[in-house]
Amino acid sequence: MEKERIGLGRKRRIIVKIGSSSLTHKYTGYLNLRTVEKLARILCDLRNQGMDIALVSSGAIAVGRQAMGFASRPDTTAQKQALAAVGQAKLMMTYEKIFAEYNQSVAQLLLTRDTMLKDQNRNNAKNTFEELFAMGVIPIINENDTVATHEIEFGDNDRLSAIVAALVQADLVILLSDIDGFYTADPHEDPEAELLSLIPEITEELMGMGTSRTSSRVGTGGMAAKLAAARMATDAGADMVIANGADVDNIYRVLEGETVGTLFLAHKNRDFDLIRYMNEEY
Repeated sequence: MEKERIGLGRKRRIIVKIGSSSLTHKYTGYLNLRTVEKLARILCDLRNQGMDIALVSSGAIAVGRQAMGFASRPDTTAQKQALAAVGQAKLMMTYEKIFAEYNQSVAQLLLTRDTMLKDQNRNNAKNTFEELFAMGVIPIINENDTVATHEIEFGDNDRLSAIVAALVQADLVILLSDIDGFYTADPHEDPEAELLSLIPEITEELMGMGTSRTSSRVGTGGMAAKLAAARMATDAGADMVIANGADVDNIYRVLEGETVGTLFLAHKNRDFDLIRYMNEEY
């Protein structure tokens, strides 16, 4: 056990992000209900321990695609937005039903970049989060793909997770992805790629290792996006872990201090400004 991981179980406000590829079956694109059920159970268990938990969930377009019979990811923005509208409703209905089995209330928050850039909207969003946490509710967050255009084409929920973490002053972000962590190269193409278990600081050299590729047919966030998210989250004061979402029990393993995935250490920047970071990344 790395000494830097010992304190992860003492975190009190945690943002968990799960990608589309982790929520759906690889060959059919249908929602993986076993994963959704186990994820809900774990998050409810953490909430029962007194932690503030928020879930950033991808999957709206993937679920909408399946519901409407699209064999592949659509090309046009209008199609993506329409499928997101269908899929988000179905996804939330599934979450609502499964979380209710554990007597846990959830809330849906759909955010856009403009929400965060405008002072009044950003403050309203922050206040809503705080009230939900105080009520013991688990917010489920996604980009508002049905009205956004910039985000749906260029954004991703890795960055959104970091933005939410900075907004609510979370102390840990867990990104559940389709890869075991951060590698020195793309492990799907380079057999000598090395998994880095601990990254104390994000350097320019490290940023250069990022790749926009992902092995998933349904995901949008590659390593470049995850590094950008890590830089934002750690500068805001949160540790961040990238772990494989194929086994959502990795959430427990992270909090128990096991060497799972890649841990990016927090190093709060006194001059941190969320708006400046967002403008740099987009």
